[in-house]
Amino acid sequence: MSIKNSLTMPLPIEKVFRDPVHDYIHIQHKLFLDLIDTKEFQRLRRIKQLGTSQFTFHGAEHSRFSHSLGVYEITRRICDKFVRNFPASEHGESGWDDSERFVALSAALLHDIGHGPYSHTFEEIFETNHEALTVSIILSPETEVHQVLVKVSSDFPEKVASVIQQTYPNPQVVQLISSQIDADRMDYLQRDAYFTGVNYGNFDLTRILRVIRPSKNGIAFQIQGMHAVEDYIVSRYQMYMQVYFHRVSRGMEVTLERLLKRAKELYHEANPPLAVGLLEPFFTETFTLNDYLNLDDGVLTTQFIHWQSHPDPILSDLAKRFLNRRPLKSIMFNSETDQAAIKKLQQLISSAGYNIDYYTAFNNSYDLPYDFYRPNKQGPHKTQIELMYPEGEIVELSEISEVVKSLAGKFSGDERFYVPKEFLEFSEDAELTLFDPLVKEFRNYIKNGTILVVEKKIKRS
Repeated sequence: MSIKNSLTMPLPIEKVFRDPVHDYIHIQHKLFLDLIDTKEFQRLRRIKQLGTSQFTFHGAEHSRFSHSLGVYEITRRICDKFVRNFPASEHGESGWDDSERFVALSAALLHDIGHGPYSHTFEEIFETNHEALTVSIILSPETEVHQVLVKVSSDFPEKVASVIQQTYPNPQVVQLISSQIDADRMDYLQRDAYFTGVNYGNFDLTRILRVIRPSKNGIAFQIQGMHAVEDYIVSRYQMYMQVYFHRVSRGMEVTLERLLKRAKELYHEANPPLAVGLLEPFFTETFTLNDYLNLDDGVLTTQFIHWQSHPDPILSDLAKRFLNRRPLKSIMFNSETDQAAIKKLQQLISSAGYNIDYYTAFNNSYDLPYDFYRPNKQGPHKTQIELMYPEGEIVELSEISEVVKSLAGKFSGDERFYVPKEFLEFSEDAELTLFDPLVKEFRNYIKNGTILVVEKKIKRS
């Protein structure tokens, strides 16, 4: 038996991972066991799935590792259903060719392998891109992941990478991993709901897996499953509004962004430069793939602990605020109408001795719960969700679902102005500070102003 065949032949006895969301994750081929055992994949154990949300939802300690296994498991179940009920030998172009299984499952397992610590904030500061890095990890001959994939065939790494890049010629495979209702989203909604302790993400996954099917142009859902798909769309909307866009999690993101911004400035301008350890290649913009793979949440946290005692008061204070969960606090605002008010509030914060470059920030979070395909729309088109009647007729979801129609094409979210928490805490027992008159003026302006009075919730934050 050749090495290539040994990777894609079934294991004598399947391996399983016990999982709180999917019960068991079944590993049935050596290829996937070998990929999981690579150092690049094991690194995902040290990257938290929800980043700063762990500071809001204390149970959200789960990792990119567990999520990636979950996406693999959902994709495996779909492949099993497709080959059993819709084989290409019987359904032609609208059927499933099970030779695509290994590309689909490899892409499912590896789709997030390029994520770094506190992924989105890190990307913004150091201008990295986790999808591009995922492709690099898959294609680089230096990685253990590539060395496993290339044993299947010389072009297998390129095939897997093209699924991530959404250029793979089979749309069924691409849409299983990346579409408006794919294995990635199906896992993270349920997994994140479980670990944050909320119910919003608990849509009927079993029903969706029952009605999903391949089609000529990708993936469709049998019409009788429309309400399960509706439930998924609403769950996704609620998770973004209540969990992913939570104001405190965003406050921690803003605090982290300001901390890394200050560190970057001190590295380039201080004498001697700020000690940054394994982050140095990123401050000098000379990092290699290996440098990136050396990073995880623990590396950044260790650096923040060191920075707590740094003589620079801004760096030290921001490090303490982040590590001890004292984020910047927020006020909702409208960027089109509230500029004069924002300027006034920044002046008050500056007068109190705060550097507004580091102690104020604007954060906009918006999401499009569902969008249908519009040929005349500029930019990349999202795949729409298609329902299939028994006779084979296809209809776009929002055409027959009033629930989804109400959400389709509409952005939801808000804009927030972040400031030091001292300016927004309304405890009557709080000790007076040296700049108490400025704080009082700040609070009165919010209370009496016509544009910021809407944010009553700051009293609870």
